[in-house]
Amino acid sequence: MTRHSSLFTVLALTALIFGNSVRAFETRAQAAFVIDQNSGTVLLAKRADIALPPASMSKLMTLFMAFEALQSGRLRWKEKLPVSSHAMSYGGSTMFLDTTDRVTVEDLIRGIIVLSGNDACAVIAEALSIDGTEAGFAVMMTKRAKALGMTNSVFANSNGWPDIKQRMSMKDLAILAQRLISDFPDQYPMFSEKEFAFDGRAPSNSRNRNPLLSLGIGADGLKTGHTSEAGFGLVGSAKQGERRVIFVLTGLESAKARSDEAERIVTWAFRQFSLKTLKKPADILAQVEVWRGSSNTVGLSLIGKPKILVPMDLSKNIVSKVVYQGPLQAPITKGDKVAELVISVPGLPSSRFPLIATETVARGGFLPRLRTAALVLLRKVNGAISGE
Repeated sequence: MTRHSSLFTVLALTALIFGNSVRAFETRAQAAFVIDQNSGTVLLAKRADIALPPASMSKLMTLFMAFEALQSGRLRWKEKLPVSSHAMSYGGSTMFLDTTDRVTVEDLIRGIIVLSGNDACAVIAEALSIDGTEAGFAVMMTKRAKALGMTNSVFANSNGWPDIKQRMSMKDLAILAQRLISDFPDQYPMFSEKEFAFDGRAPSNSRNRNPLLSLGIGADGLKTGHTSEAGFGLVGSAKQGERRVIFVLTGLESAKARSDEAERIVTWAFRQFSLKTLKKPADILAQVEVWRGSSNTVGLSLIGKPKILVPMDLSKNIVSKVVYQGPLQAPITKGDKVAELVISVPGLPSSRFPLIATETVARGGFLPRLRTAALVLLRKVNGAISGE
């Protein structure tokens, strides 16, 4: 059976006109990954699959597992957890906890999100670890990350403290960000909190380090990171209108460079791309050939109202095609997935959408089968004449 395709331009679907070809965004980050959440379109990938030191950005994995534990009842928001000498021993960004403290899970989570508390991570880790140790929790983190599709992530601790074994890719961090946003909508607003003055202990460490939260560009998360090995990094997300962009960058030389580059990326992602809705579900996009059916053709339509991200500056019409293994064989039931709409946008990965039959085509009687047999014979004769 041969593969056939029906070609048409996206102009026929959306009645749009586009301007010049897409130019790739040049980022100063050593590694970066940017994705449009609504359409799933990858806008930028630079060394995105390379496992790199994640610094405090790896705290997002601890938060994810803490939220899962809260969801399942293994943790409770008002539950108070003890602070071990191991958790207290951490330096860097901390909540300044000591072994006399018993801290609510809610305060610990805010301490991780806003204050980037290394000690708070260790307290949560020891509470959830199968063996009561942070090292045991790190093993659990690695296993859970793999289950989430984060194939380039390995954890040695809960907070990103420098360790040669602690590694994550920018793409993995983006996967994690997407899951935090989609799986925990009630908790996600915590990532946009700008200040948390825990117990008044550390006035100098009470403000969120995310530099984009106060810029009015829709930024509402997620986590910064910095070590001398990793440089300055950020897992961020911003929402403008119906669009949300998730971005990860690392390896910047300063906090200012991180802030400037993150703002550049957000501005570019929203300004240079727009989200378009394809045709309505009932609209027939194409008619394709049917063999041995009560009808010679069947209409194809989209499921729902899928959206596609398009650059603002395309000069050529976007190329679209209907791809299917054909001709289709009867019987066909209305709603059957029988083809795909493939849309190719210069500079972006192709988008694929399933197409369904708009009507039922029963198996034909004697005359349709006779017609099909004649067509097969004619094709064989033509092939013999042409030497195929």
